[in-house]
Amino acid sequence: MSYIVDFKNVSTVGLESSPVAEALAGLRANEARYFMSKYKHEFTVVPASESQETLDYVNRILKEERDIEFAAKPLETSRFQIENIKFAYVFYEDGLAINVMYTIDNPKKRAVGFKLSEGMEIPQELEGKFKFARQKSKLAGTIRGSFFVIKGEY
Repeated sequence: MSYIVDFKNVSTVGLESSPVAEALAGLRANEARYFMSKYKHEFTVVPASESQETLDYVNRILKEERDIEFAAKPLETSRFQIENIKFAYVFYEDGLAINVMYTIDNPKKRAVGFKLSEGMEIPQELEGKFKFARQKSKLAGTIRGSFFVIKGEY
């Protein structure tokens, strides 16, 4: 069942099993606010158990581009297109959020972003491979983020 993320009343619905559920919910709400502000798009998530196609897509890009496979359990995903950009998100139980931004007509604007919820450690799979910048968020506290540019076609 899909769920429209409310960024005014942050809820841990769907994320309850995470040890950093409150921070992860804030991170998810922060993304929802961004898409509403920038594109007037309602950010909707689906349980990972109902979105294998999105998980396969994100996992394929991670594996083929950087040989990364996460051990953490995916809880929710989101996948949509706005104008010429395809977006895919995966929210993991450990507090990690991954997003794929893939422009259809501009290979130079394709990337995978990693965001770490406040209170979580850097996942072993990313340790030492990426530098994380800090960003303050009213909804999510301190978010640490990093990214890499996608070189292949997906």
